[in-house]
Amino acid sequence: MSFPKTFQAIAIDKQGGIDVLQKKTLPFPTQAPGDIIVKVAYAGVNFIDTYHRNGTYQVGPFPAKIVLDNEQFKKRGFKIGSKVAVIAFGSHGEYASVPWLKVCPVPENVSLLTAGAALLQGLTALTFVNESYNVKKGDYVFIHTIAGGLGLIFSQLAKHRGAVVIGTTSSPEKAEVAKANGADFVILYPVENVVERVLEITNGEGVHVVYDGVGKDTFLDDLKLARRKGTVVIVGAASGPVEPVSPLQLMPKNLTLLRPSMITYIVTPEESLYYGTELFSLISSGVLKIKVHKEYPFTTEGAQDAQRDLSTRSGNTIGKLVIKIAEN
Repeated sequence: MSFPKTFQAIAIDKQGGIDVLQKKTLPFPTQAPGDIIVKVAYAGVNFIDTYHRNGTYQVGPFPAKIVLDNEQFKKRGFKIGSKVAVIAFGSHGEYASVPWLKVCPVPENVSLLTAGAALLQGLTALTFVNESYNVKKGDYVFIHTIAGGLGLIFSQLAKHRGAVVIGTTSSPEKAEVAKANGADFVILYPVENVVERVLEITNGEGVHVVYDGVGKDTFLDDLKLARRKGTVVIVGAASGPVEPVSPLQLMPKNLTLLRPSMITYIVTPEESLYYGTELFSLISSGVLKIKVHKEYPFTTEGAQDAQRDLSTRSGNTIGKLVIKIAEN
């Protein structure tokens, strides 16, 4: 099968503001041994893309794309033309070369749009409700910015497990969407005292686990929200990274603090197959619904608008943002 010599991708030549994002023509991806070449239809837009772009996380070399004879390989049933979703940074382009264990088969009844929108955030939420803290029936689960793409998935998964779900958002409209996706209580953080409301809901005890994708601005409140022997899981850093913390701050309530990464929960072929299969089973069966806020065009302006909209706290986005790379 032949491939073009070049392809189009959203790339950066240096880290910085929104304007460093550019659509560029790049050499076709180098296929390393064990890689699968994937033609991309939709690319999810995630906060980690903004971290790579603005310098929170280091990347290189530039330009950086905002991109088998093995029993585990055979279990996936790959063939030319298979519908797949990939766990890959560097997939905001027409093609991506991806190690096969990071490629997840997609069921026929799940669209490429849903698969592209679901994979990174879906696997993040699924691994975090299993391994960062194993959410159980009757647990109080707290989710910051619950109406975002990741927050809605966390909410549905926690509710599916029988938890009482509490979340924050910025508007009544977003609160209604969160309630339709599993939230029992939604706190409007611009006008309500989040700590007081959580303690009221939990009869003064606090929650079993906090999932915090905001970071710097909310972390100290997380320690107040969690109950004795509770867990605080830092999911992201939308407001900036959490400042260094002394372990002594965890001692009064014997708290557990984690800053995990989905990527290091899905390292082995067995882990990749298990979580990929589980995620698309939940979607295929209707347990997990993926809400797409908007499809952005595959242009410099489209990529910049997507990251700008995603990064605006108290903005109007509800659900997942995606860039439409090509027709299905």
